[in-house]
Amino acid sequence: MRPKSSQPPKKPTTPARTRSQPSHEIRIIGGQWRRTVIKVLDKPGLRPTPDRVRETLFNWLGQDLAGWRCVDAFAGTGALGLEAASRGASHVVALEQDPDLVKALLQQIERLKATGVHVQRGDAVAAMHRLTAGAFDLVFLDPPFEGPWFEPALQASRKLVPVGGWIYLEAPVAWGAEALELLHLKLERHLKAGAVHAHLLQRTA
Repeated sequence: MRPKSSQPPKKPTTPARTRSQPSHEIRIIGGQWRRTVIKVLDKPGLRPTPDRVRETLFNWLGQDLAGWRCVDAFAGTGALGLEAASRGASHVVALEQDPDLVKALLQQIERLKATGVHVQRGDAVAAMHRLTAGAFDLVFLDPPFEGPWFEPALQASRKLVPVGGWIYLEAPVAWGAEALELLHLKLERHLKAGAVHAHLLQRTA
């Protein structure tokens, strides 16, 4: 199912990590696994998406994601993908390169019996190019803030959703309408929380 409206739907018709995180665990905040703990490994640059940002994101999208197909690129702890699965997403592909994070995410999936979440180890941008174009409703993008990841990731993720599909982006700066228009994306929602700019984008063409 895919979005058919220009506004974020409550149901489909078709997210990183704060440096000030005080502990080494976070919690899923909604759905069937609400309050479930996700352990956060001590890794440089690992910034689990803050609770406030995740809560706002899923208010934008709607709490019920039943039937959605999602990609969690640069998955890290997998918090965004697991949050989506907790709220009913039927298929989540988590892309992560770090072997320790992959192992921890697989263990979390096994504990939850999250059979709809599938982990692929490797470079997230390259992996997105290998996924089926137009087959997903939503892509979560939370690249490392240091590095030239953002435009290549947006280019790759745009191909994974149909026109009207959704991309969620976390970045250290706000992306403006002109830059997004060149990528055939439209900004629907924006939130700044500390050092994180959260964007909900829609593919326009």
